[in-house]
Amino acid sequence: MRVGLKAAATIAAMMTPGLAAAQVMELSGDGEYRTICTSLAPVSVTLRTTAKVPYESAIQRAADTYGLSPDLLISVIRQESGFNPNAVSPRGAIGLMQLLPSTAAELGVDPYDPAANIMGGAAYLRRQLDRFDGRIDLALAAYNAGAGAVARHKGVPPYTETRTYVARNLDRLSDGAGVPADPPPTQTCG
Repeated sequence: MRVGLKAAATIAAMMTPGLAAAQVMELSGDGEYRTICTSLAPVSVTLRTTAKVPYESAIQRAADTYGLSPDLLISVIRQESGFNPNAVSPRGAIGLMQLLPSTAAELGVDPYDPAANIMGGAAYLRRQLDRFDGRIDLALAAYNAGAGAVARHKGVPPYTETRTYVARNLDRLSDGAGVPADPPPTQTCG
């Protein structure tokens, strides 16, 4: 019987107070788990997958077109819509990258077309990076709260939503959680 990875972590956490052997595992495309590394640490589990990212080719095209990291685009899409091309926010933002209708019109893209939405979101993100001298934190804050708010506050605005948005995206980018990644060879974790 195969126990799901999250279930195994939960069981280990409930049965083992304090420190326990934690494993970082990979789920391959054929459904097999493989241990990447183990560590004596507080119980936590990281799952890395070799499964494909939805809209991978559109993301790569947009990244290439605008000189962006595909990881950055994947992280923003994950945060904005959870890869739901039909997402509509309470403020009226549409699609994978949650483009406002006015922004989509300005960029000349159909926000309901996933590939166009990604291309438009990448163009808008590139614009923010250029405006804020390549600072990813400020570009992400502008993507979330607007460039005017970033300029007024001379940095990431003090809005909880925006600070959380920036932090989550930067965390994904720093640990590679925004994208599937080839795991390092099996090793003892630090």
